[in-house]
Amino acid sequence: MSMDLGGAKGGVKSDINVTPMVDVMLVLLIIMMLIAPMLQQGVDLRLPQAANSVDKPETSGQTVLSITSDRRFYVNSVQVAETEILARIQRALEETRERIVLIKGDEDAPYGSIMTVMDELRRVGIEDVGLIVDRRLRAGIGGDQ
Repeated sequence: MSMDLGGAKGGVKSDINVTPMVDVMLVLLIIMMLIAPMLQQGVDLRLPQAANSVDKPETSGQTVLSITSDRRFYVNSVQVAETEILARIQRALEETRERIVLIKGDEDAPYGSIMTVMDELRRVGIEDVGLIVDRRLRAGIGGDQ
């Protein structure tokens, strides 16, 4: 009398087939890679309007400083303390080839906050500073149209 333990020909395999699991994981990875860029949201601001502005620049590779009406500061959509603005901007500029900072100030943001930041940027040698505004459809003298 002999007993078959499954180790010989035709025995039961105890290996786990991981191919379906790898397929599912790759599909999940692709879905995450497609959805992750869509989850990045900017700061919601009401931009001031200007009649004589150029087309809005593509800000995806730029360093953007956003200033809200209640004096909160964001560098590339990440909130920073007022004392850390320059350090964060300089780190962001090291990652890009252009040394341009675009300021996106809320329509109700204190003018002094924007000017203080612009002065500090110039003090550390950042001369290329742009302001992002919404374009008016028609220019009116002395009021909104």
